[in-house]
Amino acid sequence: MFRNMDPAYLMLVLFSMVLGGLTQAYIKSTYAKWSKVKSGLGSSGAAVARRMLDQNGAGACGIGRVAGTLTDHYDPRDNCLHLSADNYQGGSVASVAVACHEAGHAVQTAKGYLPGKMRTALVPVVNFAQSTWILVFFAGAMMGLLGLMQLGIILFASSVVFQLVTLPVEIDASRRAVKYLAQSGSGIDQQGAKQVLVAAALTYVAAALVSIANLAYLVSRSGSRR
Repeated sequence: MFRNMDPAYLMLVLFSMVLGGLTQAYIKSTYAKWSKVKSGLGSSGAAVARRMLDQNGAGACGIGRVAGTLTDHYDPRDNCLHLSADNYQGGSVASVAVACHEAGHAVQTAKGYLPGKMRTALVPVVNFAQSTWILVFFAGAMMGLLGLMQLGIILFASSVVFQLVTLPVEIDASRRAVKYLAQSGSGIDQQGAKQVLVAAALTYVAAALVSIANLAYLVSRSGSRR
């Protein structure tokens, strides 16, 4: 199966699988651990997030439910937190931490946080690039057109830039969540939120590293065609 595969590409695939697997296992185990610990705030994730929004100038943001587990996200298009059932109605430290992290994104929007605005602006560009770069790159490789390969790399590079911009956005949202819980919650809420949100941040770091490694591989492939 792997006999004719490029060794560099095989190493990249293995690196991606191992790093992705480790980070996903870590976030799941950390979340599971703190899901068993009751928050000192005595409220559901949605209720705590509501208070955080109201106290930080984002009172216009709505809160709704979304299907799945750890599918929580903030959508600036409808200015609404979309929380999974466990985090919407649950009162654990993990539920409160995740809900407040998403509230942190809404606060970013309300306060005009620049990296968040940059990330939102990049979304349509990245959506287009992700659906076309591989077709452009491999069409160039098959036809021996270096310029087409380079265009594919540029398209892929936009997704790398997007992920690099995403890192400070996610870290800042977590910082806002931990700060709010430190002021409004108990020591256990602050401690648990730090652990859960650091674990979540590592998934974004891992994704960025994998993308950078893929970009380096594509650049080396195009360089060998010169």
